[in-house]
Parts: sequence; structure tokens; C-alpha cells
Amino acid sequence: MKPTRITNQVKKHRLLASLTQEELAQKLGVSRQTVIAIESGKYSPTLETAFMLANVLGAGVEELFQYPNEEEVGQSD
Repeated sequence: MKPTRITNQVKKHRLLASLTQEELAQKLGVSRQTVIAIESGKYSPTLETAFMLANVLGAGVEELFQYPNEEEVGQSD
């Protein structure tokens, strides 16, 4: 599986919320492995899960997830 270009700040916000990966997974209804994959950038969550993450972590979706602009995409290819 190819890592996504989407970067995220999920781990930072999870730690600020004083949640373990397991606690966050339970609140989202996903496995701990899914949380690990999201935090490491190996998996991009569904839009619904992204909004649930934002709600649980008290952050905006754009605070949690970033996508490179066209100039950055061109530089990495």
C-alpha cells in the first residue's frame, strides 16, 4: 500500500487530549491498528471518520489533515 500525500496532526491532537490510541479507537469505533495507520500516514480515513476524529479531538478537520498544494505536489514527483 502506497502512503498517502495527506499529512496529519492526529497524534499531536490525541496527545493534547490525553487519549491513548486504544481510547481514541474506541471512541471512533475502529481498531487501534487503524489509529496507528492514520497517525503514521499509511492510511487516510474516510470523510466520516475524519469528521469524527475532529469532533473527538476538539479540532477542525483542516487542523488535523493537510494536503499539499499543486506546487508542492509538482516538486515531489
